[in-house]
Amino acid sequence: MNSIERKENRYRRRSEARAAKKAARLKKADNFDVVFSFENLYRSYRCCRRGVSWKASVQRYIEAAPRNLAKTYERLQAGTYRSPGFFEFDLCERGKLRHIRSTIISERVVQRCLCDNALVPALTPSFIYDNGASLAGKGYHFAVRRLERHLRSHFRKYGREGYVLLYDFSKFFDNVSHALLREIFDKTFMDERIKRLVNHFVDAFGDVGLGLGSQISQVLALASANRLDHYIKEILRIRAYCRYMDDGILVNISKERLKKCMAAIQKICDELHITLNRKKTQIVKLSHGFTWLKARFFITPTGKIIRKICKTSVVHARRRIKHLARLYEAGKCSFADAYNSVASWTGYAMHFDAHNSIKSIWKLFNNLFVWRRDFCVHQDL
Repeated sequence: MNSIERKENRYRRRSEARAAKKAARLKKADNFDVVFSFENLYRSYRCCRRGVSWKASVQRYIEAAPRNLAKTYERLQAGTYRSPGFFEFDLCERGKLRHIRSTIISERVVQRCLCDNALVPALTPSFIYDNGASLAGKGYHFAVRRLERHLRSHFRKYGREGYVLLYDFSKFFDNVSHALLREIFDKTFMDERIKRLVNHFVDAFGDVGLGLGSQISQVLALASANRLDHYIKEILRIRAYCRYMDDGILVNISKERLKKCMAAIQKICDELHITLNRKKTQIVKLSHGFTWLKARFFITPTGKIIRKICKTSVVHARRRIKHLARLYEAGKCSFADAYNSVASWTGYAMHFDAHNSIKSIWKLFNNLFVWRRDFCVHQDL
């Protein structure tokens, strides 16, 4: 047996092992009866009511929960379940208007059951580790910590020399291709009932795109750009790469290589029907610092990574305190609500090197609520 035959046999054994591992993983996730068992529906219902049981619509559902779950189970098994529609409204977040299509609790239970028992177990094992959005055990702080680890590794090899490629998707959810999602479903699932139900939820958003406000949108949006993540990691061989939903970052010593990566990313995005935001997609020098995920990163000459809070976050916090002070003076807001709001923002700001910003926020709070000086919080920072 020569070296070529040994390589072929080794590749065949590894392929068979991967196929067997995938089959074992999909044994439950690719079975409609197992996914939508009554036990799984009830477990999803318990998760969906958590934190929102004060709502009137949720309380009405809880009042007749066994009967509601039984009806949902019967419709799912009979293949007659249909989405009841959305509760649509607009939300202005930091000056950006977002159209939200929220689902009622009866549909959230079904989507939760589908995501937790089918989509997540089947799709997420193929995600790269540095994809940190909307997954259990990951999130915003996980993505930031991974970036800091990549920056430390880069500093040990090259110091502060190098460049950062920042990219951003324009209207990511609105442009997700349904044809691409169906292609992913066909490769992943064999059970036609699961594929039919997932396609039903996807088609409810229209001919293209996914809506904000549904759990299924979060999982499918991540899956739609999974090919780009693997291309950057495996083909372009960029180790220092992270993505959080529609924001990505690449770190490399060569600016020319990052320019080639930008062209390659643009090509893959065109194939995936993803639009890059040209205004936010740029290459910056590592030593000058950069902003990613509303945080400003700097590397000192000694290799320390400084994570500063975004200036706009501090500005919005100060405006909110002034607004709460006006509401409190008019009798429309309690002191406890105002204090809790500032304390909540402080908990967020503590994840950054924001000592002076936190101190100034509490100073403003004490100055505006001077008529309740006995309750004011004098932070010894």
